Amino acid sequence: MAPAPGSSPARDFEIRPLTDDRRESWEPLWESYLRFYRAELDPAVSDATFARLCDPGSDMAGLIATAEDGQVVGLAHVVVHATTWDTSATCYLEDLFVARAARGSGLGKRLIDAVYELAARRGAGRVYWHTQQFNAAARSLYDVVAELTSFVVYEHEL
Repeated sequence: MAPAPGSSPARDFEIRPLTDDRRESWEPLWESYLRFYRAELDPAVSDATFARLCDPGSDMAGLIATAEDGQVVGLAHVVVHATTWDTSATCYLEDLFVARAARGSGLGKRLIDAVYELAARRGAGRVYWHTQQFNAAARSLYDVVAELTSFVVYEHEL
């Protein structure tokens, strides 16, 4: 029988906050994530993003997952912000990525659960995210851990 989305053979991963001393191990995974979405960023944007993700006073936060050998194999980046729809904050899961070698291990679900915990600690009442339609593997997990809404995203570049 095939494992349910987000679960499979147990593997040990440590999930912890991203810190300044993990830049060298975070960056290759960040670059893989950007390649997956066919995105290129000015290095100054990645520098600023990393600094904000590591700053405990920022509205952004980063989590990384390391395998038993110490290699960073997963990341999650969030933005906790005020909302007009509630008196508590809300949490936007902006980036979630698991290295190919760790896919199918249940790490994606563990990262999402860690985001839920982080959001609750920061006073958020809800976590939301969006993904591209073609991201079927991730969406099979998302369908298990959250509720699909009917919202459509619009953007306008300034």
